[in-house]
Amino acid sequence: MKITYDSSVDAAYIEFKSAKEVTTIRLTEDVAIDLGANEEVIGIEILNASKHFVIGHLKFP
Repeated sequence: MKITYDSSVDAAYIEFKSAKEVTTIRLTEDVAIDLGANEEVIGIEILNASKHFVIGHLKFP
């Protein structure tokens, strides 16, 4: 699992595994999930991340 944060757009991404092709499904205005070929969750995107997390408490590689 890998967590990244882009402060320029206030977006976080939690990647569980990599995939060549994904289908993105928007769950809410701020949350989308990426699904792989077998409908397994590849990653989760969180927009406006600072509204949902204390960014300083997240650990990034």
